[in-house]
Amino acid sequence: MGAFTVEFRAGIQEEWNKLCIELKVPCSEQFRIADTLGEPIKFRQWNICGLPIDAFSTDNGIIVTNSNRWSLCIDPQGQANKWIKNMERENKLSVVKLTDSNYLRLLENAIQFGTPILLENVGEELDPVLEPVLQRMVFKMNGIDHIRLGDSVIEYNKNFRLYITTRLRNPHYLPEVSVKVCLLNFMITPQGLSDQLLGIVAAKEKPELEATKNQLIVESAENKRQLKELEDKILEVLSAAQGNILENETAITILSSSKQLSEVITEKQAVAEYTQVEIDATRNGYTPVAEHGSILFFCISDLANIDPIGKIDESSWRFLLTGGVALENPHSNPAPNWLSDKSWSEIVRASELTQLDGLYQGLRSRLTEQSA
Repeated sequence: MGAFTVEFRAGIQEEWNKLCIELKVPCSEQFRIADTLGEPIKFRQWNICGLPIDAFSTDNGIIVTNSNRWSLCIDPQGQANKWIKNMERENKLSVVKLTDSNYLRLLENAIQFGTPILLENVGEELDPVLEPVLQRMVFKMNGIDHIRLGDSVIEYNKNFRLYITTRLRNPHYLPEVSVKVCLLNFMITPQGLSDQLLGIVAAKEKPELEATKNQLIVESAENKRQLKELEDKILEVLSAAQGNILENETAITILSSSKQLSEVITEKQAVAEYTQVEIDATRNGYTPVAEHGSILFFCISDLANIDPIGKIDESSWRFLLTGGVALENPHSNPAPNWLSDKSWSEIVRASELTQLDGLYQGLRSRLTEQSA
């Protein structure tokens, strides 16, 4: 289902669910890929790396990381591209285009050393040289995995990962291409864009609130990671224990310390979740603005179906909406110790009114005289 839109996926899943009920096949009331193959900790990390929080994008992330075939992401707004770059940055990700003169050399290095590589901005046709890589034509030579790339035979590292993205909105890939890759539709959804715009508005209006929220997301992910490690550690101790575990002092010590640490982490997580609920309540006050911006974007995007000249991408739209407020104030704050940057920016903007012309200049000169 990767290549289909969010509406089509939902419709297909609903039909499958009804069919299972009719045939009396045991199934969940509402099927979600995230419930079966997902890990909440990993989802948090993906969101931090730039993957939108909506279920459609989360499902795409699960498919990318679990598919047996390399993913080709239909990514006109660059969502997948940004996410992959952030997610794989620490793993020495190589980013190349088919038009780069050295792309084959970088691909060889990635295959040999087991590092990820992102092939971005591809068209509707892929380089035939990629055929063995896409089909994973790996063979043994002297007991070591090898693969043929062009005229060369190179060692194949099992940690190698290939990602492919295209900026085309509606590409038509031939069947022989589609069967070799995992096609994924990464076009942004209204919910995904609305959440991004909400973050921008909240960061501008309540910067301390948005900074706290982002910090809580990181802390929450870390807390859940530590809890998962503790659970694994406890299971390992229990499975490795021989005889009566109550007589094993080492095991009891480890279990006792793990329990105490687990309680501390659980308390921290409870506080973080409570704080996040309060922050979200305040943050959601800006939801109408974000939703309105999202609706406008998709309305304008549909104009491209009438005339291609009306085409606009998501990054350009975000700048169009936020460019005026996001630009730095060219006039520095003369009294940052008691006057907030936001208040100073409002004073500068108010000075553009005819009745308040020269307000910020006069205030600046007085503050400068006082400090002197």
